[in-house]
Amino acid sequence: MSFPVDRLVLTPADIDLSRSPLAGHLGTETYVLGAFNPGLTRLANGNLLMVVRIAEALREPIRAGNIHSIRWSEGRYTLDAWPLDLVDTSDPRKFMMRGGGWKVMALTSLSWLLPVELSPDGLEVEAIHYDRAIHPREPYQCYGVEDARISKVGDRYLMTTCSVSPERHSTTLYTSDDALDWTLEGIVLDHQNKDMLIFEGLVDGRYWAQTRPLGDLYFAYPPGSEWRAGPSINLATSPDALHWKPHDRPGIRPHSGTVATARIGGGTPPILTDRGWLSLWHGVEPLGVVGIYRTYWSLMDRDDPARLVATEHAPLLEASPALTEPLKALMYIDNVVFTTGIADAGDHYVVASGEADLACRITHIPKQAFGL
Repeated sequence: MSFPVDRLVLTPADIDLSRSPLAGHLGTETYVLGAFNPGLTRLANGNLLMVVRIAEALREPIRAGNIHSIRWSEGRYTLDAWPLDLVDTSDPRKFMMRGGGWKVMALTSLSWLLPVELSPDGLEVEAIHYDRAIHPREPYQCYGVEDARISKVGDRYLMTTCSVSPERHSTTLYTSDDALDWTLEGIVLDHQNKDMLIFEGLVDGRYWAQTRPLGDLYFAYPPGSEWRAGPSINLATSPDALHWKPHDRPGIRPHSGTVATARIGGGTPPILTDRGWLSLWHGVEPLGVVGIYRTYWSLMDRDDPARLVATEHAPLLEASPALTEPLKALMYIDNVVFTTGIADAGDHYVVASGEADLACRITHIPKQAFGL
């Protein structure tokens, strides 16, 4: 599906690494591997705010027979060296350790979060708030802070992020009164539970969230089932947004009728509409190392979010080669759009996505696309 307002609003060229939290620490050149997967919310002044993932990578990670990764430790950033004969470097975003009884990986970049203020329509950059960058502060964030998702519940902003370390790949929560100054509340979901999206409002006095636990083992559905076994979007509830209980019934599951949802996960925080809670999420069709990422949508019942009101198997958004053509020399993957933010704008929604793990994309999607 195509939309008349659909453009890239932030690319690696817009980022000043002299103002990066890593500046002056490593003694070697870095570059912006990607400025992508932005959380999105509306500020009190009417402007929109993206909180953008900046993946900062080494310009020359391989030297003297080793590949290097960046790690935060006790307020400083340092480099670790791994012999090339111990690793697999087929995926440009990471390298896998060879041998051992389970998968172990390291990253070729370290991610931090940059607040970028946009005009009310989301199409112009008004300010980049380097002084409010969010970067590792605790040992469980030593390999970076990734993929902000922002919800406003009442007068408080809630932002979930992925924190990466050898300890665990966890979901952490930040809170704010203005969406610019954030307080780290700590870990709220444990190892490899990604894409946590807090609903923008309470249901029967409780916080609700979509979650996505990962794993290497799933039990099969019966033959002929409409569902496909694998990662799914689950639900959880909380009295305070800190302590979460998994909901007994599943949320959005991969459907057997399409390979495009062979792997799925949350995208935008669910927002309330006249038809229920609107959720934009990603489905992946297997292809090559990364796969094809597309954006889909579903509506959940306003009083019982475990009950789907409507869903659409056709993609809402797909990767746009026309948008990334000017950045072709910088691209290291394609076929990826990863939608991560949504804001109400009257007769349409402003939707923010990461395009090709490289840039930030803003799309205006009419509400009638969802039957609203």
